[in-house]
Amino acid sequence: MTEPTEKTPATTSPADGVSEAAAASPPVATARGFRFLGKDKSVHKALGGGKTADVLLWKDKKMSAAVIGGATVIWVLFEVVEYNFMPLVSHLLIGTLAIVFLWSKATIFIKKSSPDIPEVQISEELAANIVKVLRTDINQALGLLREIAMGHDLMKFIGVIIALWILSEIGSLCDFLTLIYAAALMLHTVPILYHKYQDKVDHFAGKAHVELRKQYQILDAKVLSKIPRGPVRAEKQE
Repeated sequence: MTEPTEKTPATTSPADGVSEAAAASPPVATARGFRFLGKDKSVHKALGGGKTADVLLWKDKKMSAAVIGGATVIWVLFEVVEYNFMPLVSHLLIGTLAIVFLWSKATIFIKKSSPDIPEVQISEELAANIVKVLRTDINQALGLLREIAMGHDLMKFIGVIIALWILSEIGSLCDFLTLIYAAALMLHTVPILYHKYQDKVDHFAGKAHVELRKQYQILDAKVLSKIPRGPVRAEKQE
């Protein structure tokens, strides 16, 4: 007969105890690895890509400068010079038509070819693309508002509330045209600055995100969780 072997009790190393304790403890939010636009998403992609993103990020410098210059001219004409919209459009059309008409008549006397004025038309494809882009942007905005209203993302909710509050304060200090002009300037400066200093901005945003989550947990534990709720209705049995 063989002698029964004694079973030695399993010993746990200190490292195993630390790992088990770490696994049992709840995860703690940290600012490391935080991305304001989400992981694996560039600023160019967040702006929708294509020519619009190129203009906002100053990759097409001529077009970006033209947009800023045009917006500045419009703002100066309506806010500084205090032109009205209809008189300005009428005067521009009168001047343009008069110059082109006189030029066309002058070519008869100087025996030169008349100016070649191209025929401008909006193609069906261009109109469909514009409507498609507007539809996509509007649906994304509606989806974002729905997600915020359902309480899925605290950071988006706080961000939208702060943005709307700032917008209301700015709107009370200036008129609509100045607000649009300021928005155009911000769209051509904030994305490129964030693209240049993305790591630093994400670092500070991550710290703010962690702190806001802590404060929200405290608020939920002290206030929100103590708010009485109505009785839950029993499910109907089939």
